[in-house]
Amino acid sequence: MDFDVKNTDLAPGGRHRIEWAEQEMPVLRGIQQQFKDERPFAGLRVSACMHVTTETANLMASLHQGGADVVLCASNPLSTQDDVAAALVSHYEIPVYAIKGEDNETYFKHISAALDHKPHIVMDDGADLVSTIHKSRRNLIDNMLGGTEETTTGIIRLRAMARDGALQFPMMAVNDALTKHMFDNRYGTGQSTMDGIVRATNILLAGRNVVVAGYGWCSRGIAMRARGLGANVIVTEIDPLKALEAVMDGYRVMPMAEAAPVGDIFISATGDIHVLDEHHFMSMKDGALLANSGHFDVEINKPALRKLAVDDPKLVRPFVEQYTMKHNGHRLNLLGQGRLINLAAAEGHPASVMDMSFAGQALAAKYLIDHKGELENRVYTIPAEVDQEIARIKLDAMGIKIDTLTQEQATYLDSWEEGT
Repeated sequence: MDFDVKNTDLAPGGRHRIEWAEQEMPVLRGIQQQFKDERPFAGLRVSACMHVTTETANLMASLHQGGADVVLCASNPLSTQDDVAAALVSHYEIPVYAIKGEDNETYFKHISAALDHKPHIVMDDGADLVSTIHKSRRNLIDNMLGGTEETTTGIIRLRAMARDGALQFPMMAVNDALTKHMFDNRYGTGQSTMDGIVRATNILLAGRNVVVAGYGWCSRGIAMRARGLGANVIVTEIDPLKALEAVMDGYRVMPMAEAAPVGDIFISATGDIHVLDEHHFMSMKDGALLANSGHFDVEINKPALRKLAVDDPKLVRPFVEQYTMKHNGHRLNLLGQGRLINLAAAEGHPASVMDMSFAGQALAAKYLIDHKGELENRVYTIPAEVDQEIARIKLDAMGIKIDTLTQEQATYLDSWEEGT
């Protein structure tokens, strides 16, 4: 078996952590048993480009139990947990190409290795596999049943491809499932982002001015958790409706140019480029912290930050690079190289949150098989009934029961003849 991980000696510890996470993933555990019985992926090859974490390991194990021939590479150079990668290779017999801190050349070499698997299905987190297939590995297209996409950034790329007529196979937008973006993005990103910042810096959040760029689901969660830790939260937005929502939720809203001089901590989670830019750095406080929770490391303009600095950054703590500004001597601290702070400096989302997201991934992949030959080359959302089933299983696992409609109530809701 070919693979490229840091050290297979780390495997025992990784296996313990994978099993620990599995205890918090009852929905995926049930799907894994279903897959084991039915083996819907028998004879199919799956290439996944995802954060190599304990939760992802359980997803890969579920696909493997379902008969899939699976390989995994990292979707971010800093998001790999090396012990997990080793455990997947040594204990689960799943090839992995991922090393935490790998350079860009190695990162793309690993993507190429995952595509050398000649997949029938791809699982993406940021659309790197899909975009690489369309740009330079088009010989793989005829073999493809389709793919699944985990994150907002990837969906943006895929919808642009579909709009331009460039997408050559169907994709399932797992990110757009309610059980994904309402829970994973809000509760997972909210908690894990603050966890990453605190682990990297060991600072007190209470009383600090935290500037959150954007007010989508991820940023909502970040703002909520920052406020819960006692921070004074400022939101920046380009969408008037989201800006209004942030105001009504009790946050200060202003342009980034106004927030830059007053912020102590800046967190971007928009999916766009250069949200924190040169003119913002010029006016920031001494000691400001810059963090990113968007998928790619483009939200903070790192080249501009280097250009403004006296010399190369100083590594003052693991995952904290300090830049000293030429014009005023202020020190700006970039966290996690501007990459996903929750995975660069922490462990990503809690397993109980990823349970729902990865249940969506697994069922979306099965949907592609069940509807082979029926789907167009566009981006599909997860069917509502799948979303509802994931939520129902999750509630059952939590011991929570809910009401069901009586026949009288169902008839009333379904009728236009009933009046007040």
